[in-house]
Amino acid sequence: MDLEKWTDLGLTFAKNYGIKIIGAIVIWIIGSWLIKKANKMVAKVMTKANYDASLQKFLLNLISWILKILLFLAILSQLGVETTSFAAILAAAGLAIGMALQGSLGNFAGGVLLMVFKPIKIGDLIEAQGELGVVKEIEIFTTKILTPTNKEVIIPNGTLSNGNITNYSTEGKLRVDLTIGVSYDADIKQTKDVIMHVLTSNSQVLQDPEPTVNVSELADSSVNFAVRPWSTVDDYWDVYFGTLEKCKIALDAAGIEIPYPQVDIHKKA
Repeated sequence: MDLEKWTDLGLTFAKNYGIKIIGAIVIWIIGSWLIKKANKMVAKVMTKANYDASLQKFLLNLISWILKILLFLAILSQLGVETTSFAAILAAAGLAIGMALQGSLGNFAGGVLLMVFKPIKIGDLIEAQGELGVVKEIEIFTTKILTPTNKEVIIPNGTLSNGNITNYSTEGKLRVDLTIGVSYDADIKQTKDVIMHVLTSNSQVLQDPEPTVNVSELADSSVNFAVRPWSTVDDYWDVYFGTLEKCKIALDAAGIEIPYPQVDIHKKA
C-alpha cells in the first residue's frame, strides 16, 4: 500500500512539475551558453572599438551579472513562480538589502568612479592603501594588484576610490633617487665625472630628462652625492640596482674610496 502511495505521488509530481523542471534545466543550459556567447561578442566589439582594457573588464562583469539575473528570473517563471510577485518581494526587501550591502554598494559606486575618472588602468604601477603593485584587474566591487613579490592584493573599490592613489605610470617616466658617499680625500669633479659616465653609458637610463649628480651632504665620514637618473617604469629596478653596482665598480677602478663606518680606539700607556 505504501509503495502504491509513493508511486502515485511520484507520478503526480512528474505530471505536474516534470515538464516544468525539464524546461527550467533546458533554459538554464541554453541561457548559460547564450550568456557566454554574448560576453564573447561584446568583448570582440569593444576590442575592435579600442575600449580601454579596464573598462572592458568592468562592463563585461556588469553585463554578465545582469544577464545571469535575467536568466534566474526566466527559470523561476518556468517553474511557475510569479516573477511579478518575486519582484515585489525584492522591492519590499530592498531597504533591508541595501542596509546589509552598504559596503558592496559603496564598492560598486567606487568601481563606477574609477571607470569614469580613470585615475588608474590595467598595467599601471600604483601605490594605494599601503600597497604597491601593478593593476591586474578592475572588477565591479574590487581591484586586484600584483605586488613586486608576486602577491595578489584585492582592494575594495570604495576604499580605493576614496583614498590617496599614487600612480607611477601616468607620466611614463620615473626618477631614481640614489645616494652614493665617497671619501673626503676624493676629488669632487672626478667623482662626478665617473658617476655621470656610468649613467650616460647605460641604455636604460633616459637622457631626457638628463641624469644629474650633485653633492647633497657633507656627512660625518663621507661626501654624499645625490645621483638622479631617470628611467621608464619597467626599467626602474634595473636602473636602481644596476647603477649602484656599476658605480661601485667604476669608483674602485678610478681609485676613489667609498668609506665605511669605523671606530678608532686609542689606548693610553
